[in-house]
Amino acid sequence: MSRRRLSLAVVCAVLVVLCTVPALGAQKVTITFGNFSAGSDNEATLAAMKAAFEKANPDIEVKLHSTGYGEYFRLLQTQIAGGTAPDCYELNYENFVAFAAKNALVDLGPLAKTTGVSFSGYDANALDAFKYNGKQFGVPGSYSVVLLFYNKDLFDQAKIPYPNDDWTWNDVIEAGKKIRALGDDIFGIYQPVQFWEFYKTIAQNGGSLFNGDQTKFTVNSPENIEALQYMVDKVIKHNIQPTEAQKSGQGDWDIFAAGKVGMIVTGNWAFTFMKDAAKCRWDVAVEPGNTQKGCHFFSNGYVINESSKKQEAALRWITWLSSSQESSMLRVEAGWETPPVSDESVINAYVAQRPPENRKAVFDSLKYLVTPPVIEQFNEMAAIVDLQLEKAREGEKTPQQALDDAQRELEQKIKL
Repeated sequence: MSRRRLSLAVVCAVLVVLCTVPALGAQKVTITFGNFSAGSDNEATLAAMKAAFEKANPDIEVKLHSTGYGEYFRLLQTQIAGGTAPDCYELNYENFVAFAAKNALVDLGPLAKTTGVSFSGYDANALDAFKYNGKQFGVPGSYSVVLLFYNKDLFDQAKIPYPNDDWTWNDVIEAGKKIRALGDDIFGIYQPVQFWEFYKTIAQNGGSLFNGDQTKFTVNSPENIEALQYMVDKVIKHNIQPTEAQKSGQGDWDIFAAGKVGMIVTGNWAFTFMKDAAKCRWDVAVEPGNTQKGCHFFSNGYVINESSKKQEAALRWITWLSSSQESSMLRVEAGWETPPVSDESVINAYVAQRPPENRKAVFDSLKYLVTPPVIEQFNEMAAIVDLQLEKAREGEKTPQQALDDAQRELEQKIKL
C-alpha cells in the first residue's frame, strides 16, 4: 500500500471514530442540584444515584448541594433573590405551588418536547400533582401516603375481622370500642386531632376548607363539623383514643409499637420504625372514609430554576433521578420513601418487601389523593385552625363552636 493510500485510510478511520463517539473531546455540562430530603440517612443513596446517572450520561456532571430542611427554604429564597439558585432543586408540594405561582420555575412541557424527554414512566396521579394551571412545572421525586396501621394481635383477641377497603368511620369506632374493652391500658386507635389530619378527614366527608374557586373559607360547613365531631368523639365520648394525659408523654408510634393501641393513622414512612420496634404482628390498609375515601399525599418534587442556562441537562437529570428504573430500585432498596413510577418491576419490588404484608395499600391509596391546601398565608391559616381543634379535643368547645371561631378569625386575618 502506498503512503498516499495509507494516509487516506488513516484519515477515514479518524473520521469514523469522531462520528461514532460524539462526546470525544466535548466539554461536560455541570449542573447544580439543591435538595433537603437526602439528609444523613440517604446521602449515600443520592451519591449512588448521581454516580449511576453520570456513568449513563458522561456529558453531564451533577454537583449536589444538600441542606437540612430547617435551613433549606430560607437559603433557597436568598439564592433566588441573588441569582445564585441551583439549576434544579427539590421542593415539597406546598412550596412547589407557591414557587410556580411566582413564575420561578420552568414549564417542563415545551422543554420535554425539544429534548425528547418523556413523562410516561410516572404514576399519572403523582405526576398530575406537580401541574399548576394545567402546566407541568415539576416532576414527583418521591411520595408518601397515610394509612391505617393495625395490630393483628389485638384484633384477634377482640375477635374482630381485619380492616378492609369497605371500612368506614363507623367500622373504626366499633372496632375501637371492642379493642378498648380488652384492658384499661389498651386503646382502640390513635389519630391526631390537628390541622394536617383535619383537612384530610373533612375530605373523607365531602368537606373542604374553601369553596370551589378558593375565594371563601368554608371551615364551619356541616360536613366539616361532622368530621371534627368524629375526631373528638374518639377521645371524649368513646375514649377509644387516649387523651394527652393517658398518653403519659409517650409518642403515638411508641404506644402502637408497644402493643397498646389497636390502630394508628400514620404514614408509610413509619414502616422501617415499626419493622424494628413493633412488639406485635401488624399490617396496613387504605384509610377508611365516610361519604368517600381520602388519603394524604405528601410529595417532594424536582423543578428547574427559571433562570438556569442549563435547562436541558437539568431536565435529563431530574427525570432520570425520579423515574428511571435504576434510580427507583436504589430508592426501594434504601427504604427512602416511595418511587412515583408506573414501572411494574419497581412496584413489585416495593410490594414484595416485608413487613407489612399489604404494601399494595400504598399504591391503592393513590386513587384517593388529598393534597395539602395551599395559600400564601398557609402557616398562619394552619395555626388558627390548630388552636381551635385543640380546644375541641380538650372539650373546651364543641366542634361547632370551635369551627365557627376558626371561620371568623380566618375571614378577619387571611386573604384569599
